[in-house]
Amino acid sequence: MGNRSLAGMIVTSAVVSGLAGNASAACAEDELRIRGAFGEARFTVSVVDTVEERAQGLMFVEQMGRMEGMLFVYDRPQSVSFWMRNTLIPLDMMFIGADGIVSNIHSNAQPLDETPIYGGHAVQYVLEVNGGMADRLGLAAGDEVQHPSLGADAAWPCAEK
Repeated sequence: MGNRSLAGMIVTSAVVSGLAGNASAACAEDELRIRGAFGEARFTVSVVDTVEERAQGLMFVEQMGRMEGMLFVYDRPQSVSFWMRNTLIPLDMMFIGADGIVSNIHSNAQPLDETPIYGGHAVQYVLEVNGGMADRLGLAAGDEVQHPSLGADAAWPCAEK
């Protein structure tokens, strides 16, 4: 696939703001929100939800914008492990359950490292962002995620259209 930039796959940027007053908000496929004790963060994301797309992930991506990332979506909760083969940039990985709650964060996964990174046994979503971003924003296990891929039973569901 050669060199590519995630910026080519993502068209909007994201911002960090205070906690939203609404329990739910309208959602967009290319936007993921996380809220917790730190406030609220918004990431522009590419969604990968097929076996082939998940296998490719962020391999060969040379850079990502500050608040960009990739959301891996699985059909059901399961055990997941990731590695950094052919991944050229450091990443933070947030492992998320079916309820949209972050269960585990692996910070600063090292480029090209083939050591397995175990995310947990009941993971349905994984958010990858630039390495160090989770610490900079104050993200933590227990934070809530909002995205259209999560169902109406999520801790922070999208508003109905």
